[in-house]
Amino acid sequence: MTENVMIRDWMNEREAAKYLGCSPDTLNRERCQKRLCIPYFRFGRHIRYRRRELDAWLEKTRVN
Repeated sequence: MTENVMIRDWMNEREAAKYLGCSPDTLNRERCQKRLCIPYFRFGRHIRYRRRELDAWLEKTRVN
């Protein structure tokens, strides 16, 4: 895996919210209240999400 692919795999809150179709405030609130259960990583004060984990969460919440 090249370094560029690894960088694009990680998203900050703003990018993850856009990817999920919600606002960063909504994503932050849901994470803090532990309602969404989307896996995330904390690096100091920074929150990061992995694209593949967002995809897995979206697939898990899909309604047929």
